[in-house]
Amino acid sequence: MSPESGWHLCPIRDSEVISSTVFDFLMQAYDATAWMNAAVRAVTRMGIYVGAKVYLIYEGYQGLVEGGDNIKLAHWHSVTNIIQQGGTVIGSARCKAFMTREGRLAAAFNLVKKGITNLCVCGGDGSLTGANLFRSEWSSLLEELVQKDTLAQQHDHLNIVGLVGSIDNDFCGTDMTIGADSALHRIMEIIDAIMTTAQSHQRTFVLEVMGRHCGYLALVSALASGADWLFIPEAPPQDGWEDRMCARLETSRIKGSRLNIIIVAEGAIDINGKPISSNYIKDLVVKRLGYDTRVTVLGHVQRGGTPSAFDRILSSKLGVEAVIALMEASPDTPACAIGLSGNKAVRLPLMECVEMTKLVQTAMNEKRFDEAIKLRGGSFENNWNIYKLLAVQKPAKTKSNFSVAILNVGAPAAGMNAAVRSAVRLAIAHGHKVYAVNDGFQGLARGVVSEIEWHSVAGWTGQGGSLLGTKRTLPSKHMEKIVENIGKFNISALLVVGGFEAYRGVLELFEARSCYDELCIPMCVIPATISNNVPGTDFSLGADTAVNAAMEGCDKIKQSATGTKRRIFVVETMGGFCGYLATCTGIAVGADAAYIFEDPFNIHDLKTNVEHLTEKMKKDIQRGLVLRNEKCHESYTTDFIHKLYSAEGKGIFDCRVNVLGHLQQGGAPSPFDRNFGTKLGVRAIQWISERLTENFRQDRVFANSPDTACVIGLNRKVISFSPVTELKAVTDFEHRMPKDQWWLNFRPLLRMLAKYQTSFCEYVPGEIQHVTQRSISIDSGF
Repeated sequence: MSPESGWHLCPIRDSEVISSTVFDFLMQAYDATAWMNAAVRAVTRMGIYVGAKVYLIYEGYQGLVEGGDNIKLAHWHSVTNIIQQGGTVIGSARCKAFMTREGRLAAAFNLVKKGITNLCVCGGDGSLTGANLFRSEWSSLLEELVQKDTLAQQHDHLNIVGLVGSIDNDFCGTDMTIGADSALHRIMEIIDAIMTTAQSHQRTFVLEVMGRHCGYLALVSALASGADWLFIPEAPPQDGWEDRMCARLETSRIKGSRLNIIIVAEGAIDINGKPISSNYIKDLVVKRLGYDTRVTVLGHVQRGGTPSAFDRILSSKLGVEAVIALMEASPDTPACAIGLSGNKAVRLPLMECVEMTKLVQTAMNEKRFDEAIKLRGGSFENNWNIYKLLAVQKPAKTKSNFSVAILNVGAPAAGMNAAVRSAVRLAIAHGHKVYAVNDGFQGLARGVVSEIEWHSVAGWTGQGGSLLGTKRTLPSKHMEKIVENIGKFNISALLVVGGFEAYRGVLELFEARSCYDELCIPMCVIPATISNNVPGTDFSLGADTAVNAAMEGCDKIKQSATGTKRRIFVVETMGGFCGYLATCTGIAVGADAAYIFEDPFNIHDLKTNVEHLTEKMKKDIQRGLVLRNEKCHESYTTDFIHKLYSAEGKGIFDCRVNVLGHLQQGGAPSPFDRNFGTKLGVRAIQWISERLTENFRQDRVFANSPDTACVIGLNRKVISFSPVTELKAVTDFEHRMPKDQWWLNFRPLLRMLAKYQTSFCEYVPGEIQHVTQRSISIDSGF
C-alpha cells in the first residue's frame, strides 16, 4: 500500500491501568516488558514494507496521552540491531491519565494529528483491554474533537490489533505469550547453577519464581529440572502437606540424592488460602529434617537478559501477522489479538481471550482449582499431571511381565536424556522391567544391556548430549546379533530416541519382521536431532537448543564488529540438507539472507543479494549477516560465497567467514527441549504399554501390524503416532529429510524483514480462531 493512501501504523507498548474493573490485575502485570523488541522491529519493518507510515509511541499510554516527541516517525533502520536486546526500546509506563475519559480524549487527539487510524498494541490483557475500550469510544471521542479540530472528520474509525507480552503465559487463546520462553531460560540457567552447589554441599534449595496468579513458570521449570516439590496457585496442597513434603525429601536422600530442589510460585497458597512463603518452607525443612537449606528469590532477573530464539521468532511471526491483520481490517472488524496455535499465527477475538482469562481467576477465587487448571489449557493441565507422575516413585499397581529396552541412535541431541528419564520412570510405574542399551543398535548387538532403576536417571533432565551413549550404526549391519539379544533379554518393546538413523533403523527392523519373530514387538521412535529432519513430526528434540546456540554465536559475531568498519559475516550452520536450523537462526538474528537446499538459488540470486547488501552498506548499516546451510549447494560453498561477497563489496565492506560447527550440538538443553522430551517420553511409554497389552497372546507379545512401529511426533497441536511404513512415502531418503517442510512458510517472513521484494502470495495469513473452553483444552504439546 502506498504512503499516499493514508494508511498508517503505530506500534505502542504499554502495561497500564485501564479501568477500575481490571485495576488489580494490571498493577501486578506492570513491569512485564517481556522482550518486545523483536515485535517492534517486525511491526515497524512490515509496515514500511507495505508502504505505510509507521510511528513509534514511546512510554506506552503515557506517551500517547502526552503526545509531542513521544510519537515519532520510524524508519527502516530505526529498529536495526534491536532484535537481540531485552526489554523494549520504546519504553513502557503506567498512566493514570489513560484511565480517564479526558486522558483518552487527549490520546485520540494526538493520533488524529498524525493521521493514525491503526494501532498495534503490545502488552498484557489489561493493556489490550484498554486498547479495546479506546476503540469502542473512538466515535464519541471524535465527536468531541470535531468541535476543536476538523481533521477528526477524516478518521472515523480506529483499528486495533494486539500482541500479547507476558512472562506468565497467562493469556487464554494462545499457546505461548511473548516473553514466557525467555523467562524460562533465565530460570533454568539459575536452577542449573544452583544444582551444582547444592550437589556439592548436600543442600536443599527453595527457589521462588514469579507467578502471583499463574503458576506456569514454576510448573514448567519444576518439570524441566525434576524438582522434588512444587507449589503453584492453581493447585494448593491439602492439609498435612508439610509432613508429606518432608517425607518425600527424606526418602530421596535415603536413596542416594545429595540435594533437594523445591520450587515455589510467588502466589502459592494452601487449601485454606493462606500464603506459603519460601522462608516458611525453609524453616520447616530445617526444623523437621535438619538439612542445610537456602532460599533463592529469582525476582526481576526473570524479566531481563537477551530474548530466546523462540521469542524472537514468535515476535517476528506475530508482528508481521499483526500488520497483515490491520491491512485487512474494516470499520466493522472486531479488535483481535495475534496468537500462536501449534506452529501457526492465528487471529483471536480480543475480548473472547480477555473474558476467558478472567474466568480462570474467578475459578481460583472461588476455589474451583481443578476447573482453573483446565481453563489454563490442555498443555498446562498435561504438564501438571506429568509432574505429579514423575516427581515421586509410587509402587506399581501390578507387576507386568513386559520389559522395555531404551536406546539412543544417531548424533547426540539436547533433550535425549530428558526423554529417557521420563520413559524409564513411567515404564517402572507401569510395572515393566526397563533396560538401558548403551551405544545404540551397535550396543544392542553387542549385548551392552543393563537394567535401569528409578533413581538411576535422577538429574538427567538438564544434561546435554547422550548419557546412554549413541552411535549412527544401522541395525542391518548386525541384524542377527540384535535379534539374538532381543530374545536373550526377553525384550518386549523398543524405544529408540534419535534422529534420521533412528527412524531408518526402526524401519529396517519392521521390514525384517517377516524373517524374525523376535522383531514382532512394539517399537517407537522419539525424534531427536538438531537438524529437525525426521518425518512425522514438526519438531525434533534438540532443534530448539541448537537454534539458540547458533543464535548466541551469531549475536557474538555481530557484536565483534561493533565500532569497526562495515563488515559482512558469512556463517555456516549444520543441518545436513535440511535448512530448518539456518532459517530459524536467520529470523532470530535478523539475517540478511539464509541459503538452504530446499529453497534453490543460482548465481543470479547471489548477485542480487550482494547488490542488495551493498546498497544497504552505503547507507546507515554497519554490519550484515548471511547464513549458509552446510549442504545447501554443491558448488556454491561457504568459501565461494565468502569470496564472492569479498570481491563485490571491495571498497564498501569487508567480509569474514565463520563455521559454527559442533557448538550447535552442545550445551544444556533449552527449557523447550527438556519439557518436550519429558512429554514425549511419557506419551511413548503410554503408547507402548497399550500396544503390549493389545498384542499379548499365548504368553508372548506378537505385534506385526504397521501401527506397532511408529514415530511419535508433534503435528500442529497434537501428539501423534505415525507408522514408519507410511512415512516412507513422504521421506526423501537421498537427502535424509521429509519431502514437505512446514517451516518453509518462514522464508517469506525472513525475506520481507530483510527488505527483499517478495510476493504476498507466498505468505500464508493467519486464520480467525474463536476462544472457547473446548478450544483451550487442546494440548499444544509444550
